[in-house]
Amino acid sequence: MAGQVRKRRSPSTPPQSPALITAGNSYLQRILNAKVYDVAIETPLDAARNLSRRVGNKVYLKREDQQPVFSFKLRGAYNKMAHLAPEQLKRGVICASAGNHAQGVALSARKLGCRAVIVMPTTTPSVKINAVQALGGEVVLHGDSFSDAYLHALELEKAQGLCFVHPFDDPDVIAGQGTIAMEILRQHEGRIDAIFVAIGGGGLISGVAAYIKAVRPDIKVIGVQTRDSDAMVRSVRAGKRVQLSDVGLFSDGTAVKLVGEETFRITRELVDDFVVVDTDAVCAAIKDVFEDTRSILEPAGALGVAAVKQYCAAQGVKGQTFVAITCGANMNFDRLRFVAERAEVGEQREAVFAVTIPEERGSFKRFCELLGPRNVTEFNYRISDSQQAHVFVGVSTQRREEAQKVIRQLSRQGYETVDLTDDELAKQHVRHMVGGRSELAENERLFRFIFPERPGALMKFLSSMHPDWNISLFHYRNQGADYGRILVGIQVPRRDNAAFKRFLDSLNYPFVEETDNPVYRLFLR
Repeated sequence: MAGQVRKRRSPSTPPQSPALITAGNSYLQRILNAKVYDVAIETPLDAARNLSRRVGNKVYLKREDQQPVFSFKLRGAYNKMAHLAPEQLKRGVICASAGNHAQGVALSARKLGCRAVIVMPTTTPSVKINAVQALGGEVVLHGDSFSDAYLHALELEKAQGLCFVHPFDDPDVIAGQGTIAMEILRQHEGRIDAIFVAIGGGGLISGVAAYIKAVRPDIKVIGVQTRDSDAMVRSVRAGKRVQLSDVGLFSDGTAVKLVGEETFRITRELVDDFVVVDTDAVCAAIKDVFEDTRSILEPAGALGVAAVKQYCAAQGVKGQTFVAITCGANMNFDRLRFVAERAEVGEQREAVFAVTIPEERGSFKRFCELLGPRNVTEFNYRISDSQQAHVFVGVSTQRREEAQKVIRQLSRQGYETVDLTDDELAKQHVRHMVGGRSELAENERLFRFIFPERPGALMKFLSSMHPDWNISLFHYRNQGADYGRILVGIQVPRRDNAAFKRFLDSLNYPFVEETDNPVYRLFLR
């Protein structure tokens, strides 16, 4: 989705509030005087030539993925720590982080010669944990999200007398991140129409917006979040901070349940627009950056690029100049398996359908003839009865409109067709397990769960179940992430519905019930 959360002022009009102008000037001075270059480098502003050609606009990448810790986070961390009193540094520092801020704090502590305790969620990719330990940080794993780790870090701060280095909601941290905007304007003195910035807790966009609106208020600052971690977008809409009950874990660098007080204030006042992107679009953006730079971004690092593409398509703009901050590259190698699989859908190069065809000789050949020269990327089916077969098929496409053209062609020939391109159940599970029908699945309910990838997660699930309930289907596929996507069929007597709801609530695992999903009825029921 690309679009205004609310109507903004004209981009050429500076902020009018006297209080805001005072705050902006305060941050401008902080940014100009920030201490970051003892550890950070001035990263390149690279032209993304292939992507620019495809979207019809000039796109530049601000390469924060090239920092010594492969993320912008060390700027804010070092600026904060460099302003601490000597006695504070002597006691040591502590932080909570999904990984990138942790590496920034660890590197800064090594530079400043102090102790650093890092509390990280248990879902943090191992590449980030290993990197923090290599820099001398003392890693403590706790909770499934940043918010869980944050609360534990506050407890350790008091118990051990450490100084807390907040990952985003601190003026010195915000100022350190704002030096990125200072570099962008120094590196590109010409026209810039918009800068696209990923949002987790809001430190990066707050620093960028504070500098840009003080120096070049004509440039739009556009924030980017994922659909399942959009705390800032919801907060701006509501006019107050909104805490999410769950956050998506694919873009772990932006998986924040509650944004900061100061970052919310700045973002609400200074950010011009927001774009919300999905997982497939982020995977496609990772591929886009690789094709232009031969570098691999982490999901959070690719949000800006995904948003540029979505914004160009939604607004229909041509000939403009955009900057996307590629803010991180701490990617687990095994996760590339998932990225590669989903990038084709995100780039609208593959459409997925469920098609009902006659169960007779020559039927598949006639079906392929209807598809014409298009490449069939996947074809799965199992005999359903003597009259019909339900086919799961993937087809290469050039654009999204082509999927609708395929549906019309097949429908005209009497083939009932359902577009599954945006169906998570189809893309994550059913495409890998077509043909699992059972006549014994009475009272079966189907659920998608997200389990943390650690010992005991499955046993917690099984041991919490009532002995009268039966698991009738179970599908798990490791996709290289630090969490597992599970599909479970459970036979539950109707009399136990209330007890079953209590069971689901007690698990504290994110889930979606798919019992009414047409894909389930076509292929598994």
